[in-house]
Amino acid sequence: MPKIKALQADHSEFNSFHHTTIVRRALRADDVAIDIKYCGICHSDIAQVEGIDGMFKHPIVPGHEITGIVSAIGTDVEDFKVGDRVGVGCFIDSCGKCRYCLAGQEQFCEQGTVAVFNTPDYDGKITEGGYSQSVVVKAHFVLHIPDSLNLAEAAPLLCAGITTYNPLVRYQIGKGSKVAIIGLGGLGHIAVQFANKLGAEVTVLGHSERKRAEAEKFGATGYEILRDDTDFDRFAGQFDFILNTAAVKLNLDHYLKLLTVNGIFCFVGLTMAAQQFNLFSLFSKQGTITVSNVGGLPMTQAMLNFAAAHQVRPQIEMIGIDDVPTAYQRIIDSDVHYRFVIDMDTLK
Repeated sequence: MPKIKALQADHSEFNSFHHTTIVRRALRADDVAIDIKYCGICHSDIAQVEGIDGMFKHPIVPGHEITGIVSAIGTDVEDFKVGDRVGVGCFIDSCGKCRYCLAGQEQFCEQGTVAVFNTPDYDGKITEGGYSQSVVVKAHFVLHIPDSLNLAEAAPLLCAGITTYNPLVRYQIGKGSKVAIIGLGGLGHIAVQFANKLGAEVTVLGHSERKRAEAEKFGATGYEILRDDTDFDRFAGQFDFILNTAAVKLNLDHYLKLLTVNGIFCFVGLTMAAQQFNLFSLFSKQGTITVSNVGGLPMTQAMLNFAAAHQVRPQIEMIGIDDVPTAYQRIIDSDVHYRFVIDMDTLK
């Protein structure tokens, strides 16, 4: 079995990252081996390294926004060839037999989805992620990266992209829809692009004037900073769909006021803080509060194809492997514009 270089965290302090060697499994008949070129950094990487709720074990090799080049294929693989540009997202296995897997919603596998890293695989071994030179993945969980997508920019699409695309498609956002996006960060700047390209009229609900021009560049037709009751009253009943990408506690009663009748408020920015609201805030509009997960493999491939066709491009800041601890702290400090991507060629 091949030994490869990787970056590993031994405990919750970011300075615990160090270079190490890990072992990937030998190629199976249905596997694809990938030379990793880029790996995005997601806030959920940080959450696992920090060990939120004590649920996560150490040491950890994080990373679940992986793009690279196919280096080898198993004997039964037909959809990929050596040299293909590919990606791996949030998970790398599922049972393949339950109703959700058969429906292309592997993220809800009844036996349990196997995440890219820090999760027991079906053989009991803990998975290790994309902060490494290569990975071996069952072909079903490998995605084609269209030629018109920059391989580095494609990396954040494999988590942030599908996280925002899934609810927009699921709730049939399109021409005539009036959408509000809360937050213009790593998720929000991609959500604005998708909503705009789907045909919606998009307003960003931000907190800083410095992002107004960028919101317009990404496709927003409006940018509002809502601070008090008067501000919220001005936009009451204006939005069919509100997508919250901010991982903070909100005054939901204020935001629910913005919905149209039968409007939907959807969370994709998740926080451990309890969210509270008055039922009458929903009753008056017959509104819906919901949350959205990532998409399954078919939807993720459709998202990549859509991004390529409509020039949806995450804005990234490229870093080297040894910059990861600093990048983690900068994400916590909201000092990233808008997603970090690691150049894995720097892992020597």
